[in-house]
Amino acid sequence: MSERTVFQSIPHRHVVSLPPQASVWDAACVMTKANCGSVLIIDGAGVMLGILTERDLMTRVLTKAMNAGTTPVSEVMTHHPLCVLPEMTVSDAVLILLERGFRHLPIVSAAGKILGVFSIRDALPREIDSAVSQAEFRDSVNDALG
Repeated sequence: MSERTVFQSIPHRHVVSLPPQASVWDAACVMTKANCGSVLIIDGAGVMLGILTERDLMTRVLTKAMNAGTTPVSEVMTHHPLCVLPEMTVSDAVLILLERGFRHLPIVSAAGKILGVFSIRDALPREIDSAVSQAEFRDSVNDALG
């Protein structure tokens, strides 16, 4: 059985996005309505500038007591996020998430079209187990090599 790709694994193909001048409050409302943990920040020309996640809301807004209604997402988003191609396998994407401490990866075609966002929730347990095994193996090799 061949492994799924990140594009095959995402249940919603609708891209949840906002412009950079939108407020953090707007982002939280959009994420809540779409039942997702991130929103892509896209300019008027369709270029992705960043991503805002639930974690960003907690660590960059709430803990600093910023005003969600007046703070633009461009001030607290993750600029130029790491993106993956739609044909990347889920276990390879999960490995990136584990190694980098991310929970979301935008999926962008080779032509630059934004296709969606892969979330750790989109992975099946067997794919997560495979990625964890790969990460543990890499750690063991690195420890052995010093």
